[in-house]
Amino acid sequence: MTTTLDLTMNVKEAVSDVEWETRVDLAAAYRLMPLFGMSDLIYNHITARVPGDNERILINPYGAMYEEITASSLITIDLAGKVLLNPNREYGVNPAGYVIHSAVHGARHDAGCVVHTHSRAGMAVSALKCGLLPLTQTGMRFASITYHDFEGPAIDTDERARLVKDLGDKDAMVLRNHGLLALAADIPQCFNTIYWLEMACRAQVDAMACNAELNHPDPEVVKKTEHLYRPEVRRPHGILEWPAMLRYLDRRDASYRT
Repeated sequence: MTTTLDLTMNVKEAVSDVEWETRVDLAAAYRLMPLFGMSDLIYNHITARVPGDNERILINPYGAMYEEITASSLITIDLAGKVLLNPNREYGVNPAGYVIHSAVHGARHDAGCVVHTHSRAGMAVSALKCGLLPLTQTGMRFASITYHDFEGPAIDTDERARLVKDLGDKDAMVLRNHGLLALAADIPQCFNTIYWLEMACRAQVDAMACNAELNHPDPEVVKKTEHLYRPEVRRPHGILEWPAMLRYLDRRDASYRT
Protein backbone atom coordinates (compact mmCIF):
# COMPACT_ATOMS: atom_id res chain seq x y z
CA MET A 1 0.00 0.00 0.00
CA THR A 2 1.31 3.43 -0.94
CA THR A 3 2.12 5.71 2.00
CA THR A 4 2.69 9.42 1.47
CA LEU A 5 2.93 12.42 3.75
CA ASP A 6 0.03 14.82 4.07
CA LEU A 7 1.05 18.10 2.45
CA THR A 8 -0.34 21.57 2.96
CA MET A 9 0.63 23.20 -0.33
CA ASN A 10 1.05 22.47 -4.04
CA VAL A 11 4.83 22.43 -4.30
CA LYS A 12 4.95 21.66 -8.02
CA GLU A 13 3.23 24.96 -8.76
CA ALA A 14 5.47 26.85 -6.33
CA VAL A 15 8.84 25.84 -7.80
CA SER A 16 10.50 25.96 -11.22
CA ASP A 17 10.35 23.03 -13.63
CA VAL A 18 14.04 22.31 -13.18
CA GLU A 19 13.70 22.30 -9.39
CA TRP A 20 10.74 19.94 -9.66
CA GLU A 21 12.81 17.52 -11.75
CA THR A 22 15.52 17.64 -9.09
CA ARG A 23 12.94 16.95 -6.41
CA VAL A 24 11.69 13.90 -8.30
CA ASP A 25 15.21 12.53 -8.69
CA LEU A 26 16.03 13.20 -5.04
CA ALA A 27 12.83 11.50 -3.86
CA ALA A 28 13.76 8.55 -6.09
CA ALA A 29 17.19 8.34 -4.46
CA TYR A 30 15.56 8.23 -1.03
CA ARG A 31 13.23 5.42 -2.13
CA LEU A 32 16.15 3.44 -3.56
CA MET A 33 18.21 3.52 -0.36
CA PRO A 34 16.10 1.06 1.69
CA LEU A 35 15.65 -1.20 -1.33
CA PHE A 36 19.44 -1.62 -1.40
CA GLY A 37 19.88 -1.81 2.37
CA MET A 38 21.35 1.64 2.94
CA SER A 39 18.73 3.37 5.12
CA ASP A 40 18.67 3.85 8.89
CA LEU A 41 15.05 4.32 10.06
CA ILE A 42 14.29 8.08 9.82
CA TYR A 43 17.95 9.10 10.04
CA ASN A 44 20.64 10.21 7.57
CA HIS A 45 20.20 12.41 4.55
CA ILE A 46 20.61 12.86 0.84
CA THR A 47 20.72 16.51 -0.11
CA ALA A 48 20.62 18.14 -3.52
CA ARG A 49 21.45 21.68 -4.53
CA VAL A 50 18.61 23.59 -6.17
CA PRO A 51 19.87 23.94 -9.77
CA GLY A 52 21.47 27.29 -10.49
CA ASP A 53 21.48 28.32 -6.82
CA ASN A 54 24.53 27.73 -4.62
CA GLU A 55 22.69 28.84 -1.49
CA ARG A 56 19.64 26.54 -1.44
CA ILE A 57 19.54 22.80 -0.84
CA LEU A 58 16.78 20.20 -0.60
CA ILE A 59 16.64 17.85 2.38
CA ASN A 60 14.27 15.23 3.79
CA PRO A 61 11.71 15.99 6.51
CA TYR A 62 13.08 14.70 9.82
CA GLY A 63 10.66 12.07 11.04
CA ALA A 64 9.67 10.49 7.74
CA MET A 65 10.83 7.08 6.56
CA TYR A 66 12.70 7.03 3.27
CA GLU A 67 9.86 5.04 1.70
CA GLU A 68 7.54 7.97 2.45
CA ILE A 69 9.59 10.66 0.74
CA THR A 70 8.00 12.35 -2.27
CA ALA A 71 9.07 15.21 -4.50
CA SER A 72 6.61 17.48 -2.71
CA SER A 73 7.66 16.56 0.82
CA LEU A 74 11.28 17.70 0.54
CA ILE A 75 12.24 20.79 2.55
CA THR A 76 14.23 23.70 1.11
CA ILE A 77 16.85 25.26 3.38
CA ASP A 78 19.69 27.70 2.86
CA LEU A 79 23.29 27.02 3.87
CA ALA A 80 22.71 28.83 7.16
CA GLY A 81 20.04 26.27 8.04
CA LYS A 82 17.06 28.58 7.56
CA VAL A 83 13.95 26.81 6.32
CA LEU A 84 12.73 28.48 3.13
CA LEU A 85 10.01 26.04 2.08
CA ASN A 86 8.43 23.35 4.23
CA PRO A 87 5.32 21.74 2.71
CA ASN A 88 4.47 19.86 5.92
CA ARG A 89 5.16 21.74 9.13
CA GLU A 90 4.75 18.61 11.22
CA TYR A 91 8.38 17.81 10.34
CA GLY A 92 11.52 19.91 10.50
CA VAL A 93 15.20 19.41 9.68
CA ASN A 94 17.69 17.25 11.58
CA PRO A 95 20.49 19.55 12.86
CA ALA A 96 23.13 16.87 12.17
CA GLY A 97 22.01 16.73 8.57
CA TYR A 98 22.34 20.47 8.26
CA VAL A 99 25.84 20.53 9.78
CA ILE A 100 27.37 17.83 7.58
CA HIS A 101 25.61 18.59 4.33
CA SER A 102 25.76 22.37 4.48
CA ALA A 103 29.50 22.11 5.13
CA VAL A 104 30.06 20.07 1.97
CA HIS A 105 27.68 22.07 -0.23
CA GLY A 106 29.15 25.33 1.03
CA ALA A 107 32.75 24.37 0.35
CA ARG A 108 32.33 22.27 -2.76
CA HIS A 109 30.30 24.01 -5.47
CA ASP A 110 30.82 20.91 -7.60
CA ALA A 111 28.70 18.96 -5.12
CA GLY A 112 25.21 18.96 -6.56
CA CYS A 113 24.29 16.05 -4.31
CA VAL A 114 25.61 14.72 -0.99
CA VAL A 115 24.67 11.47 0.74
CA HIS A 116 25.55 10.25 4.23
CA THR A 117 24.77 6.74 5.50
CA HIS A 118 24.95 4.61 8.64
CA SER A 119 24.85 1.27 6.85
CA ARG A 120 25.96 -1.84 8.72
CA ALA A 121 28.95 -2.49 6.44
CA GLY A 122 29.85 1.19 6.27
CA MET A 123 29.89 1.50 10.04
CA ALA A 124 31.92 -1.70 10.32
CA VAL A 125 34.62 -0.44 7.97
CA SER A 126 34.57 2.97 9.68
CA ALA A 127 35.49 1.18 12.92
CA LEU A 128 38.49 -0.64 11.39
CA LYS A 129 41.93 0.90 11.92
CA CYS A 130 42.88 -0.18 8.38
CA GLY A 131 39.87 1.59 6.89
CA LEU A 132 38.69 0.64 3.41
CA LEU A 133 41.13 -1.70 1.68
CA PRO A 134 41.48 -2.04 -2.12
CA LEU A 135 40.70 -5.76 -1.99
CA THR A 136 38.28 -5.85 -4.92
CA GLN A 137 37.90 -4.04 -8.22
CA THR A 138 35.07 -2.09 -6.63
CA GLY A 139 37.20 -1.21 -3.63
CA MET A 140 40.01 -0.01 -5.90
CA ARG A 141 37.72 2.70 -7.22
CA PHE A 142 38.02 4.24 -3.74
CA ALA A 143 41.73 3.61 -3.20
CA SER A 144 42.30 7.31 -2.40
CA ILE A 145 39.30 7.71 -0.09
CA THR A 146 39.74 10.17 2.77
CA TYR A 147 38.91 9.91 6.49
CA HIS A 148 37.45 12.17 9.18
CA ASP A 149 37.84 11.32 12.86
CA PHE A 150 34.74 10.99 15.01
CA GLU A 151 33.96 14.06 17.14
CA GLY A 152 30.59 12.98 18.51
CA PRO A 153 27.13 13.54 16.96
CA ALA A 154 27.52 16.12 14.19
CA ILE A 155 25.73 19.05 15.80
CA ASP A 156 28.73 21.35 16.34
CA THR A 157 29.07 23.85 13.50
CA ASP A 158 32.77 24.23 14.35
CA GLU A 159 33.33 20.70 13.02
CA ARG A 160 32.43 21.76 9.50
CA ALA A 161 35.84 23.29 8.75
CA ARG A 162 37.66 20.14 9.85
CA LEU A 163 35.30 17.90 7.89
CA VAL A 164 35.79 19.94 4.71
CA LYS A 165 39.58 19.94 5.18
CA ASP A 166 39.63 16.15 5.53
CA LEU A 167 37.39 15.71 2.49
CA GLY A 168 39.59 17.83 0.24
CA ASP A 169 38.77 17.33 -3.43
CA LYS A 170 37.62 13.71 -3.10
CA ASP A 171 34.14 12.37 -3.85
CA ALA A 172 33.95 9.93 -0.93
CA MET A 173 34.98 9.84 2.71
CA VAL A 174 34.82 7.43 5.64
CA LEU A 175 33.58 9.12 8.80
CA ARG A 176 35.49 7.05 11.35
CA ASN A 177 33.34 5.19 13.90
CA HIS A 178 30.34 6.73 12.19
CA GLY A 179 29.53 5.95 8.55
CA LEU A 180 30.06 6.95 4.93
CA LEU A 181 29.87 10.18 2.93
CA ALA A 182 29.69 10.61 -0.85
CA LEU A 183 29.18 13.55 -3.18
CA ALA A 184 28.86 14.12 -6.90
CA ALA A 185 27.78 16.66 -9.48
CA ASP A 186 24.22 15.34 -9.53
CA ILE A 187 21.87 12.81 -7.95
CA PRO A 188 22.39 9.88 -10.37
CA GLN A 189 26.17 10.06 -9.98
CA CYS A 190 25.96 10.44 -6.21
CA PHE A 191 23.68 7.42 -5.80
CA ASN A 192 26.09 5.38 -7.89
CA THR A 193 29.03 6.49 -5.75
CA ILE A 194 27.41 5.56 -2.43
CA TYR A 195 26.11 2.27 -3.86
CA TRP A 196 29.54 1.08 -5.00
CA LEU A 197 31.20 2.40 -1.84
CA GLU A 198 28.68 0.36 0.14
CA MET A 199 29.38 -2.73 -2.01
CA ALA A 200 33.13 -2.31 -1.44
CA CYS A 201 32.54 -2.17 2.33
CA ARG A 202 30.31 -5.25 2.27
CA ALA A 203 32.85 -7.25 0.26
CA GLN A 204 35.64 -6.30 2.67
CA VAL A 205 33.62 -7.19 5.76
CA ASP A 206 32.68 -10.56 4.23
CA ALA A 207 36.28 -11.32 3.24
CA MET A 208 37.68 -10.39 6.64
CA ALA A 209 35.00 -12.47 8.38
CA CYS A 210 36.37 -15.60 6.67
CA ASN A 211 39.39 -15.43 8.98
CA ALA A 212 41.63 -16.37 6.08
CA GLU A 213 44.66 -14.67 4.59
CA LEU A 214 43.64 -11.76 2.37
CA ASN A 215 45.01 -11.42 -1.15
CA HIS A 216 46.25 -7.85 -1.56
CA PRO A 217 46.59 -6.79 -5.22
CA ASP A 218 49.80 -5.24 -6.49
CA PRO A 219 49.85 -1.49 -5.66
CA GLU A 220 50.52 -0.62 -9.30
CA VAL A 221 47.43 -2.58 -10.35
CA VAL A 222 45.40 -0.77 -7.71
CA LYS A 223 46.67 2.59 -8.99
CA LYS A 224 45.87 1.66 -12.59
CA THR A 225 42.37 0.43 -11.69
CA GLU A 226 41.56 3.55 -9.69
CA HIS A 227 42.66 5.69 -12.63
CA LEU A 228 40.50 3.74 -15.08
CA TYR A 229 37.49 4.26 -12.79
CA ARG A 230 37.84 8.04 -12.90
CA PRO A 231 34.78 9.57 -14.63
CA GLU A 232 36.90 11.67 -16.95
CA VAL A 233 38.67 8.49 -18.13
CA ARG A 234 35.66 6.21 -18.43
CA ARG A 235 32.32 7.98 -18.21
CA PRO A 236 30.33 9.69 -15.43
CA HIS A 237 29.13 6.90 -13.15
CA GLY A 238 25.39 6.59 -12.63
CA ILE A 239 24.09 8.47 -15.67
CA LEU A 240 23.58 5.34 -17.77
CA GLU A 241 22.04 3.46 -14.83
CA TRP A 242 19.62 6.13 -13.61
CA PRO A 243 16.73 5.56 -16.07
CA ALA A 244 16.84 1.87 -15.11
CA MET A 245 16.72 2.86 -11.44
CA LEU A 246 13.62 4.97 -12.05
CA ARG A 247 11.95 2.12 -13.94
CA TYR A 248 12.84 -0.16 -11.03
CA LEU A 249 11.00 2.19 -8.68
CA ASP A 250 8.04 2.79 -10.99
CA ARG A 251 7.34 -0.96 -11.16
CA ARG A 252 7.06 -0.98 -7.38
CA ASP A 253 5.62 2.39 -6.34
CA ALA A 254 5.67 5.58 -8.41
CA SER A 255 4.34 7.81 -5.61
CA TYR A 256 7.82 9.34 -5.14
CA ARG A 257 7.00 11.45 -8.22
CA THR A 258 4.13 13.28 -6.46
